[in-house]
Amino acid sequence: MANSKVERLVNLVICLLSTRQFLTAEKIRASVAGYDESGSDEAFSRMFERDKNELRDLGIPLETGMPSRFSTVEGYRINRDAYELPEIELTSAEAAAVAVAAALWESPELTSAAQGALLKLRAAGVQVDADPAGAITAMPTRSRGSEPVLGQVLAAVDTRRAVRFRHRSSPTDPWTERTVEPWGVVTVHGRWYLVGFDRDRGAPRTFRLSRIDDDVTAFGPAGVVRIPDGVDLRAHALTATTSGDVTGHARVWVADGRAFELRRLGTEHERRAVGDRPGTVLDVPVRSWEWIGRVIAGQGADALVLDPPELRAEVRRILTRVLATSTTATVGAVSNSGGGAVSNSGGGADRGESR
Repeated sequence: MANSKVERLVNLVICLLSTRQFLTAEKIRASVAGYDESGSDEAFSRMFERDKNELRDLGIPLETGMPSRFSTVEGYRINRDAYELPEIELTSAEAAAVAVAAALWESPELTSAAQGALLKLRAAGVQVDADPAGAITAMPTRSRGSEPVLGQVLAAVDTRRAVRFRHRSSPTDPWTERTVEPWGVVTVHGRWYLVGFDRDRGAPRTFRLSRIDDDVTAFGPAGVVRIPDGVDLRAHALTATTSGDVTGHARVWVADGRAFELRRLGTEHERRAVGDRPGTVLDVPVRSWEWIGRVIAGQGADALVLDPPELRAEVRRILTRVLATSTTATVGAVSNSGGGAVSNSGGGADRGESR
């Protein structure tokens, strides 16, 4: 399968970040996945020139120099000192976003691609830093994620090709064949969604990636799909995921600076401290009591159900089950290793650890 332009540029940046020496164009051609698809020297030269200009346009400090004192051919590398970010301070919300981005780079797909690129560089005789993680984690996250479907869908978005896949609206529904012109991928409430034009329904639709079968087929010529000007992908996804009827409301206390997912869902009712922690009481509209119970339980000690009692009992049940499972697993691990005593102190029934 042909490498996309984005993937080729990522491979090129990894290559140029992972070495202190200048690399000739021929060594780059032999080492970077994507350039082997150029049919001739002229085609490679044009492709490489475009890529160099694009990297410079993105602000990446591409340098030129001689690979050795005896060389007569110009080489290339990225100035690591100029490329790395200065020391910065993040708010808690910004830090959470960075953590999500970093988690995407740790996906099996990206790890395999990055390690494969570094192995090719070493095999070609390129001196690579002993710890390549610094080069890889410095990369801007663009097109990889933890779900197998994500890479296939993003490749289709990049090439503007239609896709065909099997999808089901819920885990118990049967699979249905869908033909979609993909516009883009967004996250809502921690889940990935594809937004695009559904040819079978003749209207825009949103699909949760975890409910798309792994076999996504892109078809037709590149450049056919037209993404509407000014389309708001997130608005489409939010409309699709919150279109159910509100069945009730919950009053939930959340600690200051925490539980951002609940804060996005609810509206502030009053300020209140719980124990020695200041916080806010939210009025949260509920469409699915089971789902909101899992969301609140996931906030741990940073969220507390005030009303209704049935939801408080559901959160208590979820946390009790998690605590029992965790305790059993810990005791089993200690028993298997012949370790010493295990101490367990349970927190409040409506609370757990924040994630």
